Amino acid sequence: MSEVISSKKYKVWIWILSVSIPLAVAVLFSVRIPGVERMGFLPPIYASINGLTAVLLVVAVIQIKKGNRKTHERLMKVCILLSALFLVMYVLYHMTSDSTSYGGDGAMRMVYFTILISHILLSIGVIPFVLVTYMRALLGNYEQHKKIAKITFPIWLYVAITGVIVYIMIAPYY
Repeated sequence: MSEVISSKKYKVWIWILSVSIPLAVAVLFSVRIPGVERMGFLPPIYASINGLTAVLLVVAVIQIKKGNRKTHERLMKVCILLSALFLVMYVLYHMTSDSTSYGGDGAMRMVYFTILISHILLSIGVIPFVLVTYMRALLGNYEQHKKIAKITFPIWLYVAITGVIVYIMIAPYY
């Protein structure tokens, strides 16, 4: 009975966070922190965090396949923390800087925007997947955790990798 209550409580929080995080990011994009200089040093840092997250996600999957549950769990917690840290830095950068326009043209422009749009949409969509996957592990519901992790992992990995690609493609225009 308490597992059902815990599961319901988590589901409410998952919905709240899955909606409020993207809304908060969207709102904060239009806010400028007065008196704070442009934090132009952040993009390479948060792109590196995305890259590290991608590597750790792969290592975490390898660890669970080897039966190293505790290592997998620790790595996944680090990935969640890194994603949160990325988000804070990303918002801070945009609260102190105007958005940078991609300066390329032709086919590369189309490639850039295809990657960027898919990255943005999937970065929003992956939030509930990560939270549900994590919740199922916390509740010890490993079979359900494993089922959704097979969906969550490739989406999260794609978001992390494309975050780095977007940074590399737009870096010359900062």
